[in-house]
Amino acid sequence: MRTTLTLEPEVAARVRALARRRGASLEATINDLLRRGLGAQQKTAQSRGFTVEPHRGGFRPGVDPTRLAQIADDLENGDFVDEAASRR
Repeated sequence: MRTTLTLEPEVAARVRALARRRGASLEATINDLLRRGLGAQQKTAQSRGFTVEPHRGGFRPGVDPTRLAQIADDLENGDFVDEAASRR
């Protein structure tokens, strides 16, 4: 397929230099660079996943799960007292 492509001067100079070092044509060098770049982009997109490692849940030592409502009430009362004190 024939396509006209406008390269920035610095990019064109680097591609020409690479083609000379390889002893390859400009067309072959550009095709190779595009293939490698597109392949690397695809690998990066595929490796963006993450692994979830399950662990045993539970509360930290010293936290009594039967007193969670009391802890929430204490925190709420503390916020109320702090807010009332700041209004004075």
